[in-house]
Amino acid sequence: MRFFIILSILISLFLYSLDKAFASAGDSKERLLQQQYTHTVDLRSLLPSNTCNPSTKGNKRKTSLELVHKHGPCSHLPQHKATATNHTQILEQDQARVNSINSRISKKLNGNDDLGQSEATTLPSRWATSRGAGNYIVTVGLGTPNKPLSLEFDTGSFLTWTQCQPCVSHCYPQNDPIFDPAASTSYSKISCNSAECAQLRRSQCSPAANTCLYQVIYGDESYTIGFFSKDKLTLTPDAVFDGFLFGCGQENEGFHDGSAGLLGLSRDKYSIVEQTAEKYGRSFSYCLPQTASSTGYLTFGSPTVASNAAIKYTRLTTLSSGSTYYGLNLVGINVKGQKLSIPASVFSSPGTIIDSGTVISRLPPTAFSALRDAFQAAMKSYPSVPGDGFLDTCYDLSGYPTVTYPKIEFVFGDGVTLTLDATGIIYLLDGTMKQVCLAFVGNDDADELTIFGNTQQKNMEVLYDVAGERVGFAPGGC
Repeated sequence: MRFFIILSILISLFLYSLDKAFASAGDSKERLLQQQYTHTVDLRSLLPSNTCNPSTKGNKRKTSLELVHKHGPCSHLPQHKATATNHTQILEQDQARVNSINSRISKKLNGNDDLGQSEATTLPSRWATSRGAGNYIVTVGLGTPNKPLSLEFDTGSFLTWTQCQPCVSHCYPQNDPIFDPAASTSYSKISCNSAECAQLRRSQCSPAANTCLYQVIYGDESYTIGFFSKDKLTLTPDAVFDGFLFGCGQENEGFHDGSAGLLGLSRDKYSIVEQTAEKYGRSFSYCLPQTASSTGYLTFGSPTVASNAAIKYTRLTTLSSGSTYYGLNLVGINVKGQKLSIPASVFSSPGTIIDSGTVISRLPPTAFSALRDAFQAAMKSYPSVPGDGFLDTCYDLSGYPTVTYPKIEFVFGDGVTLTLDATGIIYLLDGTMKQVCLAFVGNDDADELTIFGNTQQKNMEVLYDVAGERVGFAPGGC
């Protein structure tokens, strides 16, 4: 009898231990799933500091330029260091850019690319494009001897331009000395009857000087007008390009950020990508830093074999004939490991682009609603607060030392799945943790473009292999 009692106790202990083991295994599995499909973040790490903290990572290729956020302490534009970032203004400029991009694409799809004529007969037709908030800058050299210029870099712009002396009409205040063509021994203007002038979009001529003129008007109605010119461009001491074609701006209105102009990286004939194609094979990459107090890079040329192994490539597409934007075949979105119920067709008309100058990604209404619903379900334990009219899914997270929110993935048509960085999902609207928002905006119309914006591109190397018609992504790039 005693034997059976002892055996019964042993069996009970064994079964209890087994239950505990199963429970522990279940907890471990739950923790693993939590780690796999969510980000747990100390939000204080996403707040920019008052001092510049250069990234210890970076690209080891020779032609690599430091890239900084123009509103942060790493910026060479000192007037912005003392001024708090106006997020409302940034998002308004961002919307103006998006409106301009959609207008251009709509005109191309409808076979109407005539954007109107300039009022002055000696000025070129107005080429409407999309400057937006222009968050990131790089420094290049122009002329002989070369003069450093801080330029906003933009994959959606076709022309590089800078303000030039003598500023015949108007130049805005900039941090760098305004470029003086008369001081450069390698500078020359492009003549009216040249092939370069004939191939420039909407160019016209200044008959008295036999000089080719350019004009670009941006979505926020800022504009630059001047001489189409060429001079020596210096990226690094070992990367110098003679006869680089650019706009030498004589009338520049509506710019208030202190940069010297813009570096165009689109698919156009006169972008820096095409003008340096012989050396770099139409290949470049960049990494946008996690916060405004860190640094990233813009690099020209193909990656090394070792770094190339970590890059996920997907196909580049073209939205319409003549479009210079970089298109992607986005077909779906995953939230917390679950595919959202979104028909792939909602992303295909008029299509998807990746754009370094758009701050917040734009999604079709159907896709945005599904994403917002899934995000809200995962964030139901956190207190919600009103948004600002642009971002509408926001939370007061000031009382939490760490926050857990779902991972978001973009799924492309060739099977590539891209996990966004933790910093690419939320936007600190007021610069604090009292208004932390889902960093996506829904389009008003289903016929508007899906745009993969720069917030979602943070902390990953984005590599454009234009010749190979593909774009790649590698996490933790800077």
